[in-house]
Amino acid sequence: MKDLFETRRSVRSYKPDHVSEALIDQVIEAGLYAPSGRGTQSAVVVAVTNERERADLSRLNAEIMGVSGDPFYGAPVVLVVLADRNVPTHVYDGSLVMGNMMLKAHELGLGSCWIHRAREEFDSVEGKMLLQRWGIEGDYEGIGHCILGYPAEELPQAAPRKEGRKFYVR
Repeated sequence: MKDLFETRRSVRSYKPDHVSEALIDQVIEAGLYAPSGRGTQSAVVVAVTNERERADLSRLNAEIMGVSGDPFYGAPVVLVVLADRNVPTHVYDGSLVMGNMMLKAHELGLGSCWIHRAREEFDSVEGKMLLQRWGIEGDYEGIGHCILGYPAEELPQAAPRKEGRKFYVR
């Protein structure tokens, strides 16, 4: 397991190859088994594989960022993590879901990257309309997008870890 943690990297270049629903389900399932505050399981995951829906989401994310390119780097799958904003630990809960999914994706030979601006997207009128169109009901905050696909390039080596980041109180 240590190797998995040390070799996972954010992927920013993807092949257009289709990712099977079976692999997507494994990634989502790993996310849904993440710990959550008081066991509330406040986070939900929406798998966006439809090209038109993905394009709408990409455009909205790019507009928020102020760019015209694809902020999802061509990844064919976008896993949107949302969490119930009425749960005090919702941001942490959703963040743990994201971490679990990225590690599982790496284990399965998929690339992944955490893409931000989900909160801004789904707080917007257009974002709320997307959720409604997708049949997602509730008071959710966007936590992040876990993009998935097959890496187009070899994963880089990890940068050396910075010193002075580990402390013991004995």
